[in-house]
Amino acid sequence: MVRLDGGKLVVQTVDFFTPIVDDPYHFGQIAAANSLSDIYAMGASPRFALNIVGFPINDLPKSILSEILRGGADKTKEAGIPIVGGHSIDDKEPKYGLVVTGEVEEEKLVKNIGARPGDALVLTKPLGTGIISTAIKRGLASDQIVQNTVKCMATLNDSASKQMHEFDVHAATDVTGFGLLGHLLEMCKASNVSAEVQFKELSFLDGVMNFANNNVIPSGTQRNLEYALKFISFSDHINKVQKLMTADAQTSGGLLVALPQSQAEEYARRCYESTGLPAKQIGVFSQKSKYNIFIQ
Repeated sequence: MVRLDGGKLVVQTVDFFTPIVDDPYHFGQIAAANSLSDIYAMGASPRFALNIVGFPINDLPKSILSEILRGGADKTKEAGIPIVGGHSIDDKEPKYGLVVTGEVEEEKLVKNIGARPGDALVLTKPLGTGIISTAIKRGLASDQIVQNTVKCMATLNDSASKQMHEFDVHAATDVTGFGLLGHLLEMCKASNVSAEVQFKELSFLDGVMNFANNNVIPSGTQRNLEYALKFISFSDHINKVQKLMTADAQTSGGLLVALPQSQAEEYARRCYESTGLPAKQIGVFSQKSKYNIFIQ
């Protein structure tokens, strides 16, 4: 980040990846929303973006690339920012994402450090995009499941971000590739606290439990769980499949927000009213103990 005069900060992020859905327009939308998410997690406002493109120009129709870029352009337009340029290369497989530049007043910058014992833990989107994306690649997901998952991933975190400034938010991050466990672990370590999560309060996309029970699990999700196990205590009633679901690698996931418990319900309600996606308190932060996270 760069400090400007007048107490403002310029923040910048970059993210791109290969397609996780079949429709190129939807892929462009999702990749753009995912790239914007880091800016929103900081409580910042995006100002402009640059395209990052890899594409096998001699192997796939240019119309596919056009649709990817159209999806990204429509999503940044929704975010209220222009795409002012970018860079492309000839690559073996399509890749797309954005460099996003944003701005925030320094006193309003939200970091993943600062969660306090007694704070509520709110998650603003359902989990399971990694498992569903794997099901899509294997041709197992119904049209309705694909539609619901695309809607979730393409939904911007702008409203959840703006709402943070209306409450006493102490810390926040977005849930992406490291999954709920990985990103919560980072928050706990940085804040020197532990977290207690109620599995029954977690929201999952339709179909996630069924696919997980049938071993439709991405390798990234398995790696997330393997890494996190030494820092986490699971209650005896949480089975292996449920553990994997909490570690599922997300794309364009929701915000994970620490704020006073007295404000959690209202914050979650406003997020839900803005997006129609389940936002709710999933646990609390506590004094640092032997384990960083307890899943009950």
